[in-house]
Amino acid sequence: MSTSLKVTFPGGGGVALAARLELPDGAAPRAYAIFAHCFTCGKDAVAASRIARALTDHGIAVLRFDFTGLGQSDGDFGNTGFTSNVEDLVAAADHLRTEYGAPSLLIGHSLGGAAVLAARHGIPEVRAVVTIGAPADPSHIAHLLSEARDTIERDGEATVTLGGRDFCVRSSFLADIADQPQAERIHDLKAALLVMHSPQDETVGVDNARQIFDAARHPKSFVSLDGADHLLTRRRDAEYAATVLAAWVSRYLPEPEPSTVATLDTSVTVTETGTEPLQQLITAGRHHIVADEPVPTGGDTGPNPYDLLLAALGACTSMTLRLYATRKNLPLEKVTVSLNHDRIHATDCEECETTTGFVDRIDRTIRLDGPLTREQRDRLLEIADKCPVHRTLTSETVIQTRLAEGVTKAEQ
Repeated sequence: MSTSLKVTFPGGGGVALAARLELPDGAAPRAYAIFAHCFTCGKDAVAASRIARALTDHGIAVLRFDFTGLGQSDGDFGNTGFTSNVEDLVAAADHLRTEYGAPSLLIGHSLGGAAVLAARHGIPEVRAVVTIGAPADPSHIAHLLSEARDTIERDGEATVTLGGRDFCVRSSFLADIADQPQAERIHDLKAALLVMHSPQDETVGVDNARQIFDAARHPKSFVSLDGADHLLTRRRDAEYAATVLAAWVSRYLPEPEPSTVATLDTSVTVTETGTEPLQQLITAGRHHIVADEPVPTGGDTGPNPYDLLLAALGACTSMTLRLYATRKNLPLEKVTVSLNHDRIHATDCEECETTTGFVDRIDRTIRLDGPLTREQRDRLLEIADKCPVHRTLTSETVIQTRLAEGVTKAEQ
């Protein structure tokens, strides 16, 4: 499972680029990666979305975005070229570096593969590069424009239909892809390289993989995506590529930094994801949790706020009992805590001091497995009420609220 965040950042030309950041659930990412999509495709192409989500299962967060003028990104595709794609990739890395963490992995599909090979030199933190069905040279895609080439050269531009969509291609685009020192870039990559290609690829022939592999220095590897088409439209092909990719890149990723009590971050940040109307991303130290409301109010993509409150109390209760049992050498084998929240009338609450209005009540049931005596069980029940979260919930808690520094657009 992964958490998908809507992201916007300025591209190489300054226009807003639309992106999605796929984050692994439950823990901080082991590494950040950028996925560059194929020519005239987009961030939501089958290969991009499936591989990005599959990589989160291996602890790798992936940013996939629409190049300028494509998908949901701003800008005019007719004014773009291979060079602007490379600039967009560097801008994506700048955004990741500032807001989350610098990318250590670049993945490119088709022309996106050629782009990540070129962008590597502008992203110093990158340790590994992966190409999938990539041309050895950007000029390879000129054959897709062969029918319109005469018109482009005569009139300076032409409308080309690719994948059922019309695109304006200008002569500057052809000049740009023809003027790329790709072989030199691959030779001086200074990063581990994985070349993935299908022998059955009819769009970009597999001989391109050989040219890329031969031009690169070690460490380099080749994996055959036998039976796959160019776009990896079959789910199993995309998932296979992601699994192999994750295993290969693991040796080139930075080792996770060990966490210590002294450096533990106890702050919690909650941010709207923009994916669902009420979906929230909770960042607690190194960990990510999604919160939501059930349908029809929300999208039911995560526990609601009261579920999280009960989870906090249940987890703290179980941890407190385990620590006490360990310290006292009690034969406690397993703790299970079940909780329910309800809002009841005060007259129905025997433990409440007031008899007017409504009160919140949490019912907590604790199961203790193990050969414990009655006295030990009673003592553990007393200890449960001493867990820190229980004390917080039953004490007078002061919540101070203030506005974050900065001026909103409305105030400006």
